[in-house]
Amino acid sequence: MSFDLAIFAADCHVKDPETFVRKCDELRNLLEETNQVTNLTRIVGEREFAVKHAADSLGIARFFPELAEKPLRVADVGCGAGFPSIILALAFPDLRITAIDSTGKKIAFVLHAVQTLGLKNLTPVHGRANELNRKTEFIRHFDIVTARAVAAAKSLVHDTDKFLVPGGRFILYQSPERAEQDAAELGRMHRRITESFDLPEDAGKRCFLEISPDRR
Repeated sequence: MSFDLAIFAADCHVKDPETFVRKCDELRNLLEETNQVTNLTRIVGEREFAVKHAADSLGIARFFPELAEKPLRVADVGCGAGFPSIILALAFPDLRITAIDSTGKKIAFVLHAVQTLGLKNLTPVHGRANELNRKTEFIRHFDIVTARAVAAAKSLVHDTDKFLVPGGRFILYQSPERAEQDAAELGRMHRRITESFDLPEDAGKRCFLEISPDRR
């Protein structure tokens, strides 16, 4: 059976899966068009995009349904071409997402997607997280900091330790092996690794490393 993104989206608490899938198609077309001029990602084919960008980005809501239910402020650090930030913004309009990346061409694409898709809940920021960590507007501003395939957890926590509001959390996209390795390096900091799951069409295993700095 072929992968059905709408069914997957419904399982991830997306309220309007059909509209979400349509917007994802628009996003993929934008990405494919831009990729012909500026190399952003090798993943632009329809099925591969649906699995490795859309579904992978969206899977976090299976384990943290509050993302679908509450107007949380989320920082996506090292957002690249907008994954997971654009996907989460499309899926959950109540979220307030800041997409951060130090590569100008990638943030330029995220801004283009925001404008073209009419996203009111996503703000692209060009900069390094460890520098933004010292700026007043970013200090104690976010409920959740997330990242997908960027630095080791210990480094990310260090670079963005001022981002979180009291009680805020890091929720990082990880492979099971990477999660175990990163968790072991966090010392006494409270952390939890979610159950792992198989991405559709044998695209690998995914889990999430949740880090709560205020808990010991």
